[in-house]
Amino acid sequence: MREADETTRQRLADALRAEAATPSELAARLDLTPAAVLGHVEHVARSVEGTDERFLVAPPACRECGFDDFDDLLNRPSRCPDCKSESVDEPTFTIE
Repeated sequence: MREADETTRQRLADALRAEAATPSELAARLDLTPAAVLGHVEHVARSVEGTDERFLVAPPACRECGFDDFDDLLNRPSRCPDCKSESVDEPTFTIE
């Protein structure tokens, strides 16, 4: 099972090197759940740390009030802590 996880993480990293994507987009592309993608993304971010690449995150943002100062950038917030709206965009990840 560990080999499958590593393969999934490698495919995830390769997808993020090709283009920026949200957890839902990656989930659809890699046949995973968005929650599984978020778990793998944490490991991918750590594996990039010691290299010449950078793991970048465009934070989630509220579509109602524009709030984008979420505490955990590697998470899909369910609602805005400022205005309580549930119209929150997902974070976007990329590797450069």
